[in-house]
Amino acid sequence: MRNIAFGYSTRCNIRCSHCVAVGEELTTSKMELQEAKEAINELAEAGITGISFTAGEPTIYADDLLELLSLCKSHSIFTRVVTNSSWAKDTVSTLSQLKALKNSGLNQLRLSYSRWHQEHVPQENVLNAAQGAIACGINYFVSFVTDFSETDKNYEDYLRENALKFFPEPLIYSGRAKDYLKEKLFTDYQDNRCAMNLYLAPDFNLYACCDAGNHFTKTNAFLLGNLQKDSATELFSKSDHNPLFNCIRNIGLSTIASYTGMPSREIITYRKCELCEKLLNEPQTFTTLNKQAPFMLQNLSR
Repeated sequence: MRNIAFGYSTRCNIRCSHCVAVGEELTTSKMELQEAKEAINELAEAGITGISFTAGEPTIYADDLLELLSLCKSHSIFTRVVTNSSWAKDTVSTLSQLKALKNSGLNQLRLSYSRWHQEHVPQENVLNAAQGAIACGINYFVSFVTDFSETDKNYEDYLRENALKFFPEPLIYSGRAKDYLKEKLFTDYQDNRCAMNLYLAPDFNLYACCDAGNHFTKTNAFLLGNLQKDSATELFSKSDHNPLFNCIRNIGLSTIASYTGMPSREIITYRKCELCEKLLNEPQTFTTLNKQAPFMLQNLSR
């Protein structure tokens, strides 16, 4: 299976201090609808099996979203919409919007939830969206973004008390959250492997990483190319056969960091995405790792 995060627009109707999708700069970008359709057609021909509409808030462009979902349905592409649930204000309007999404082919709803989201969106909206999804026969889950602190206990309790299906997701310290105050991490040694799902930005740049790859401005480490200039098949091949990317997937960032000479006691003070940025957004280290990656794959396998 090959999945991609599809950033139709970076526009959002809330401004969360922890957002990984954008930085402090308020500029937004958006695809033209016809160009987005052409991109989906090309992605389908190249073998995409799943598209997750994300980046900004997808429901802001509700009519466009319905058309894009219908197109995905015609290609038998599994679709997910990542949303902050700001639209789910009451039962009637929630069901109306979810039925439209269902009829257009939506397969899954991912509901973003955290103490940062809920500064802007009432918890009841998330509950409305989840219950509406169940009523409409749409698979859903709550993505509970957390720093695993005591502060989040009441938010997790709310999910449990309402019997909502949720998965804890670690806060990513990138984008607006890059300089967010956080506890120093010191825990068991983790390999920090990453699946590196693809991300298509509104300017049609394709990145090998959907989380923080487009923030690596010093090296553009994960930039594969532009879908309007290069074929999807070529860009997928670049991602699949890049030795360094395969090291990240197979042996993990912690081992790569150790390979560079970083002490193990220092490695475990970094979260996965922080460690990735430390290694790959430093030009000299990035260049060295690219040269050494084929040898790492051969010599560091167990």
